[in-house]
Amino acid sequence: MASGDLKRLRAWASVPEPEFLGGNQIDLLQGGDELFPRMCQAIDAAQREVWLATYIFHTDAAAHAVQAALVAAAERGVAVHVVVDGFGSLATLAALRSALQPAGVKLEVFRPLERWYAWLQPGQLRRLHQKLCVCDDTVAFVGGINVIDDRHDLNHGWVDEPRLDFAVAVHGPLAQSVHATVRAMWARAHLVRAWRQEVRAVSRSRRPVKASLKLLGQLRGAVAQPGADANAQPVQAAFLVRDNLSQRRAIERSYVQAIRQARTRVDIAVPYFYPGRNFRRALTGAAQRGVRVRLLLQGKVDYRIAGLAARAVYDEMRARGVHIYEYTPAFLHAKVALVDDHWATVGSSNIDPLSLLLNLEANVVVRDAPFTAALAGRFEAALAVSQEVLGPPVRGGWRGWLMRAAVAWVATVYLRIAGITGRY
Repeated sequence: MASGDLKRLRAWASVPEPEFLGGNQIDLLQGGDELFPRMCQAIDAAQREVWLATYIFHTDAAAHAVQAALVAAAERGVAVHVVVDGFGSLATLAALRSALQPAGVKLEVFRPLERWYAWLQPGQLRRLHQKLCVCDDTVAFVGGINVIDDRHDLNHGWVDEPRLDFAVAVHGPLAQSVHATVRAMWARAHLVRAWRQEVRAVSRSRRPVKASLKLLGQLRGAVAQPGADANAQPVQAAFLVRDNLSQRRAIERSYVQAIRQARTRVDIAVPYFYPGRNFRRALTGAAQRGVRVRLLLQGKVDYRIAGLAARAVYDEMRARGVHIYEYTPAFLHAKVALVDDHWATVGSSNIDPLSLLLNLEANVVVRDAPFTAALAGRFEAALAVSQEVLGPPVRGGWRGWLMRAAVAWVATVYLRIAGITGRY
């Protein structure tokens, strides 16, 4: 492929730089029970196109409702594109293909793992963890909710209480940023598949890649960001993406900057918590200057290694004034945060090496007091049924040091295997 073609493809498959845009309406949604009906309604109303990216697209009743909406849209002539992660949706890929593709849905798989040798290819630890949907580039959905029932856990089966999770519905200029990003994710998966087809057929034809170039040329305009007044009202918000190209630390830096500027409170709810040094220092620094810092973490652990990683930093956090709570009524899957009364974020990014250094993630950051108050109400409700970690923190001791060292070693080895260098 010519170098000029590669540059054009790279430009199309990149995502726009984040910027705060005004004039948005952003609604907070809790769980799939609130998200999926709104999403299906938007898909049903779409007239031109629907784009969806998700880590898990399951086959239970909740997922079938979304699937049916996508199929119906494609059958009435709407251009429907779906990209799923090759690991997160590995078990359901065959069912998805049989349901979506005959209806005309263009389904792509990000880093597929259906052949054994795919597990040996570089970059397979870097997964598509975003949960995005956009319809006609006017309404978008961003959050941490996979396309699966809230009461269905892949490791533990069906449970009585829905897991705690959040998303946002976005109307306004910010939806176009989501539009560009989900298209880029689909394009990356599509191009990789086209390149593999070309390798297998290199002696016969270059048509697969040429066809891809033609398709991407038709869609390329989506990357450009329309002008917008950053001071417009009612809501200012930014769409942040963590990728492995130009925005590797965009979400982490947004968190750290907001925490460093906090004056009254920092509230974070996240299931997987093992932050790097700068993030930990920002949290403890805020607590030591009098900011109330509260972390809502898993009490009902789904992955034991993740629970051990979080507990490895409990004593360090608590010894410096950070309050830690464990959510026990159900599984915690929310990735949200509040700083003071005007800054909030909702998205897919955990605060651990996988999310901050490897996976493709997406968060919305909102500068708006009413939205922050709405999220604060949901946070306080969850905190009220959680248990605070009490007792004097252990500031030293060989056991605590050994546990932190073991977790740090595992994280370092994992990141090096994934191709990430440097200290974490």
